[in-house]
Amino acid sequence: MMRSVGAVVAAGAVALAATSCGSDRAAPSDGVGGTVTVFAAASLTETFTALGERFEAAHPGTRVVFSFGASSALAQQIQQGAPADVFASAAPKNMQQVVDAGEVTATPVTFVRNRLEIAVPPGNPGRIAGLTDFANPDEKIALCAEQVPCGAAAKTVFEAAGITPRPDTREADVKAVLTKVTLGEVDAALVYRTDVRAAGGKVTGIDFPESAEAINDYPIAPLATAPNAAAAAAFVTFIGSAEAGAVFAQAGFETP
Repeated sequence: MMRSVGAVVAAGAVALAATSCGSDRAAPSDGVGGTVTVFAAASLTETFTALGERFEAAHPGTRVVFSFGASSALAQQIQQGAPADVFASAAPKNMQQVVDAGEVTATPVTFVRNRLEIAVPPGNPGRIAGLTDFANPDEKIALCAEQVPCGAAAKTVFEAAGITPRPDTREADVKAVLTKVTLGEVDAALVYRTDVRAAGGKVTGIDFPESAEAINDYPIAPLATAPNAAAAAAFVTFIGSAEAGAVFAQAGFETP
């Protein structure tokens, strides 16, 4: 069972109260140190990278190492014994796979939500107006593979809209799909709203109403066999803090 991040924000705020926001924070007395390895969904790349630096500043002597990718692939790697301390998924389904395998003993916490947005190259050369254009064979379209969270969400919105998409390519994760747009190789793609914002002027985003039908919850949990259990627990608490919440909001994530 997963619970909302709201239940852990207070604890995170207490843990952070003794520190300042800059790199000159005093060394903590909680004994957290060493390397913490975090497996995280590709759509968390920018925010988690920034938050990893803040976590290291709050805990001198700690190093955060990230492995970003499709949540489905990361879950499989964890089940196959890949050494990691924390798993942050872009969908509850992939987290549940890891829970069912006995790799997570703590209750996963939903820390943010995300929704899809249409991404087009600057100037919108394909003249994409909305979701119906994804059924047009004359448009070059990119989507995530259906087994990864962004692909599963895309399938849901297309079904809700009664549209059969005609993608020219399906990619392994949302960042690979976004790259197709930034390189001008496709006329449109479905990615997360946060990816459009992170890309800046390299893409243009187009909202569509059906995105409300497939909002992804992002759960996080320390792994049962974490090599650095203390740092894993501290990192999960930090992700639920008010400081981290402000970073997520700036990136376009929604609160659970």
